[in-house]
Amino acid sequence: MKPSPAEVTKCLLAWSNGDQSALDRLIPLVHAELYRLAKRCMGKEHSGHTLQTTALVNEAYVRLIDARHVKWQDRAHFIAISARLMRRILVDHARSSNYVKRGGEAQRITLEQAAVYSEERAPDLVRLDDALTALAETDLRKGQVVELRFFGGLSVEETAEVLRVSADTVGRDWRLAKAWLLRELSSESTTNQT
Repeated sequence: MKPSPAEVTKCLLAWSNGDQSALDRLIPLVHAELYRLAKRCMGKEHSGHTLQTTALVNEAYVRLIDARHVKWQDRAHFIAISARLMRRILVDHARSSNYVKRGGEAQRITLEQAAVYSEERAPDLVRLDDALTALAETDLRKGQVVELRFFGGLSVEETAEVLRVSADTVGRDWRLAKAWLLRELSSESTTNQT
């Protein structure tokens, strides 16, 4: 049974106010939601990705628990922060993989392992993250829409709830942001080939 948003919000607010037992009540309520977010994020990665869905959820838990300074507003705010954390985890993992591929902490690997590394889409995720960061610097809300929809897997309506705007505004921002990102990634790809 899916917990009500009010129940999650109540636990988040209690936890924000220092009630550590609220965290114990919260974790079972949000586990399925975090797993769904992680599965969606991992679904965009290559099947041979070295980070598994469960590991992404566990790392998100650790970072969320360390986020004591966050004043949680509601369930939607929690989902937005969780999506952002998972994006950061995946990008950090991708950057680390690229570092290793380029000789940092060089290790001997077998030919089979090299094939797995070469098939990963880490550079694409890093390029997307760089472009998304640039978009957010230009238009923060459009960057948030992409983050929530692409990384968080939220619907237009859920994204509108998180950002406290209309669904029409989210739809418009989503279309414009996708066009902007496509142009940005295409021009970057052309620049890298020359």
